[in-house]
Amino acid sequence: MTSFDLILRGGTCVLPWGEVAADVGVRAGRIAAIGNLGTATAPEVIDCAGLHVLPGLIDPHVHLRDPGDPAVETIPTGTKAAILGGITSVFDMPNTSPSITSQPALEKKRAYIQGRSWCDIGFYIGAGQTNIAELGALESEPDVCAIKVFAGSSTGDLLIGDDASLERVMRSGRRTIAYHSEDEPRLQARKPLYAAGGPHKLHAEWRDVECAFLGTRRLMALARETGRPAHILHVSTAEELGYLKDFRDVATVEVLVNHLSQTDEAYDRLGGYAVMNPPIRDQRHKDAAWAAVADGTVDCIGSDHAPHSREAKERPWPATAAGLTGVQTLVPLMLDHVNAGRLSLARMVDLMAAGPARVYGAVAKGRLAAGYDADFTIVDLKKSRVIEESWIASPCGWTPFAGQRVTGWPMMTIIRGQVAMRDDEVQGEPIGQTVKFR
Repeated sequence: MTSFDLILRGGTCVLPWGEVAADVGVRAGRIAAIGNLGTATAPEVIDCAGLHVLPGLIDPHVHLRDPGDPAVETIPTGTKAAILGGITSVFDMPNTSPSITSQPALEKKRAYIQGRSWCDIGFYIGAGQTNIAELGALESEPDVCAIKVFAGSSTGDLLIGDDASLERVMRSGRRTIAYHSEDEPRLQARKPLYAAGGPHKLHAEWRDVECAFLGTRRLMALARETGRPAHILHVSTAEELGYLKDFRDVATVEVLVNHLSQTDEAYDRLGGYAVMNPPIRDQRHKDAAWAAVADGTVDCIGSDHAPHSREAKERPWPATAAGLTGVQTLVPLMLDHVNAGRLSLARMVDLMAAGPARVYGAVAKGRLAAGYDADFTIVDLKKSRVIEESWIASPCGWTPFAGQRVTGWPMMTIIRGQVAMRDDEVQGEPIGQTVKFR
């Protein structure tokens, strides 16, 4: 009789080749078998009848702010938010305080997550003017998902705004570089046009379509010249999405759940709690984002989880801190879109598991397949819930989606065969490890 460490029994499994009613057997933290395991035994058997078993979903774009301000977010609180929301792995951005730009900073963060991270985690390395020569070595570290370049809208020393420096970064290594694409000269030239205390919706006018589109055009020209793969983060305009279709040889594309879920009416309703970079835009751009999801232009979806204190979000614009919470609400919002018919469950899994794993080269992540890590997001597609701020684990305590009813909810988060969350309750102790990348 075959034995496993864990059996998921009777769920609808979203496999790379389709939805299949099947059992899943786990051994030593990996998927060992998928199929009818009716005679098999395990010390833990979980009844998944009526539920969908997804590969562990990945949020490839989070700012856990650690090191930084623990009153806003930390790796322990942010990764707890992730597992409560059905996320099994996150890729953490480098613009912390201090920034993650060197080997010592990376090693310190790598050691810090042990016993503190509730989910698996990969690290971005920030590119700055002073570390370009070291980027080739840093990107080769096994738990580094990518080099992150802020080509506009950066904090501290993480701005690479001129073409000569961007080209040096692109020639420093071989792996895909992730870009925040806005044109810094245009941002700075337009800033004096706006007075303090104006309405928050001016944020989208200051950081306009041309600001984003110009940044992306510049990056694509350099990427093609150097042959360096580019991943354009949080693409927010119809113009960029149309343009990037002609650069599939060098470019992959991320869209945020916010740009799929909100329009500029959010500024009137939420004020500073709608301010993010690049901005939430009007319906035309939201429609274009959904069209790009439908035609395959979009490779992955992220939250750009970037918490700030309530005080920082409530400052008069343009002093309002830019960034929204999102890692905990990403899965419920996307499941609600599935239920509304905007995309299939299979496409959602492609965008939130297989897509991030492919773009970043994550090893043994992103698929329900034998030999892969036993990471599972188990969801109830029929469960209706209201997103409440009392549910949010991040210390800042707010979400721009408070009060929104969604259909579809994460019921269980399993990481390498260990149950991390079940029925809104965190299980055991933090078991997160670093994700490995090719």
